[in-house]
Amino acid sequence: MSAPSPTLRRSSPRRGARLPPGFATAVGLALGPAVAIGLARFAYALLLPSMRADLHWSFATAGAMNTANALGYLAGALLAAVLARRYGTRRVFVAGLGVTVLALLATGGTANLVALVALRAVAGASGALAFIAGAGLAAAAAPAASPHRAATLLGIYFAGGGAAIVASGLAIPYLLAVTSLADGWRWGWVLLAVLGAAAFAVATPVALASAEPPVPPVADRRWPARRLGALLVSYALFGAGYIAYMTFIVAFLKDHGTGPSGITAFWVVLGAASITGAFAWARPIARLRAGRGPAMVLAVLGAGALLPLVSRSPEAAMGSALLFGGSFLSVVTAVTAVARRSLQPHHWTPAIAGLTVAFAVGQCLGPVLAGVLSDRPAGLIVGLALSVGVLLAAAVVALAQGHCETSAHSMAATADPTTVV
Repeated sequence: MSAPSPTLRRSSPRRGARLPPGFATAVGLALGPAVAIGLARFAYALLLPSMRADLHWSFATAGAMNTANALGYLAGALLAAVLARRYGTRRVFVAGLGVTVLALLATGGTANLVALVALRAVAGASGALAFIAGAGLAAAAAPAASPHRAATLLGIYFAGGGAAIVASGLAIPYLLAVTSLADGWRWGWVLLAVLGAAAFAVATPVALASAEPPVPPVADRRWPARRLGALLVSYALFGAGYIAYMTFIVAFLKDHGTGPSGITAFWVVLGAASITGAFAWARPIARLRAGRGPAMVLAVLGAGALLPLVSRSPEAAMGSALLFGGSFLSVVTAVTAVARRSLQPHHWTPAIAGLTVAFAVGQCLGPVLAGVLSDRPAGLIVGLALSVGVLLAAAVVALAQGHCETSAHSMAATADPTTVV
């Protein structure tokens, strides 16, 4: 395995303490998920009500927009491992991030449905490339000897999406309120592009200075997918269930009387919870073997999605933001940790790509199915109920994932007395 990236010194002149190996790299790379999923995917929920009102969309059309994004994400996931082998993981990360920022900017420049669908697909494809390549770089930077530290660093990487949720939650509702324009959503996309450009400027040098993940031998490029069969199915269900919630929860809250300040508070709490969840879940994810880690996180996620359906109170909405926000990105961490523990290092990037393909398939189905159900007389409650059921099913399936640990990981764990498995 390649050596960890250089660490940054703390500012203490007396002790000269260092940050944990890989910490600075994980923080810098975390701006990849911030753009790829936090801005390019999740922030759409904040702009959806304005776009739907101005462009006269049905819920099915609104959901189809995120399905287009998911289809693009699927295409990017299928290409990620091939492109990483050919051009290098670092270059794929930087290129994917740059194209995603350009797609965000272009989305604010048109009201044509076909063009918007195409741009959502482009942002999905480029975002998948950046997300998968960045995850491969982050996995290579994580110390192999400590599952807890590795889970923490991976959690930091994936929590970048949560940081972007907080930023967009603070900025987008305020922007829509002060513009007072029917097409204020256009400026929302421009603002997201500006935030994305700033993230790109910071993340690029970090990525280029990162260690390139190991390249699998020609005879060993197919990763053993059967070893993670149950995890693949569970991850696909997770993709379908979580995106239905993230696409329509803001519209659901608005329909039930939540004002702009309440929406802002909900979105910021959800994003902040996802960041703290990266640290709160690190130790349980490292301790639990097989699929029990993903199953536990998915069960909490399903409970969070259920709360707004049980009660319309502000307290239930905030509870949902805390539980769902504190868990949904940690599912990705838990799944990646299982894959990292179960496979050889040169299989990590293709395995992450393969898992992302399964996730993207579910993510393609979730928004449009929830949107079609939400156009029925019962409304959005039916689409959100679908989210709850699918997430709980994903938790049950994850329990079927057996324990498998590579010899390299076992040897490292034995050699390190601080290891928690």
